[in-house]
Amino acid sequence: MKIGVGSCLALYIAELLNLEYSVSAGTITLLTLLTSKWETVKLSVCRLATFTMTVLIAWQIFSHVESTWIAYGILLAIMVFITEVFEWRSTVSVNGVIAAHLVTNNDFSDAAIWNEFLLVLIGVVLAIVFNLFHGNYGHKKYIIQNMESVEKRLQLIIGALAAYLSNREMERNVWDDICILEKDIQKCVAEAYEYQNNTFHSHPEYYISYFEMRHNQCKILHNLHYEMKKIRTMPKHAKTVAEYMLYLTEYVTECNHPEKQIDRLNEIFKVLEEDDLPETREEFVSRALLYHILMDIEDFLTYKMRFIKELDETQIKIYWKKTSKEN
Repeated sequence: MKIGVGSCLALYIAELLNLEYSVSAGTITLLTLLTSKWETVKLSVCRLATFTMTVLIAWQIFSHVESTWIAYGILLAIMVFITEVFEWRSTVSVNGVIAAHLVTNNDFSDAAIWNEFLLVLIGVVLAIVFNLFHGNYGHKKYIIQNMESVEKRLQLIIGALAAYLSNREMERNVWDDICILEKDIQKCVAEAYEYQNNTFHSHPEYYISYFEMRHNQCKILHNLHYEMKKIRTMPKHAKTVAEYMLYLTEYVTECNHPEKQIDRLNEIFKVLEEDDLPETREEFVSRALLYHILMDIEDFLTYKMRFIKELDETQIKIYWKKTSKEN
């Protein structure tokens, strides 16, 4: 709808102003609207900047090269080179259209250049205006729903791993669950980036950081699951660790600060350190694996701590506002 209405309106305004090649204004709007809000603003500035370069270079080339097709080729080669150097590749298409108009009439008068400038100006201004209309509220709501879904799935996975440590059969294929969740979180990261690029607020990186943190936690659960599968005989403290993991599931939420969970985990570490040494090789291996599991859980919590510490001032306000509401 934005592309259709915006391009149509650009063409209509160009025709009202009696501009030549008025349909090009609609094409420029189309090409610019295909990007996000921030990209539209940046691209629009780049289009206006490269317009000036295109006109100046075209005027110089066509003033010294008689053959039209050779001059046109040289112009495009130079413009492509410049846009590649400055990473303005997305402006090449519009520059090509402008060059084609100038070549067709071989006219570099003030009126011809003004005509081309207005085509570009109408196209980019309407693209900026129409890209302000974006369903950010619905997009944000969708991202928050994804956050809640990820948390629930992490809780289920941790609960299933706790059941395995308690010598109960896992009711689900945890390995597949973790792999699917990792892929889904990567999609959530992409959604968060899209939301960031379509809003002018200063905090959208919060959602990107959040999903990246959850993705790292998923990798930890991969390691944790792998360590558990290597245990042949459950050590006597396995039940204690399983109970801790069940306790932990309640706190796998966006607004939880895991200080208390880390303190409780440290208490379990102390219990293991103060316990009698294993008597057999099998007991030693099982105890070592259990210790690794605790270290994985510690890493799981550390990622959340790091996420909170790396928030900027605006994001911290959002985080603590959510925390106070939850409490």
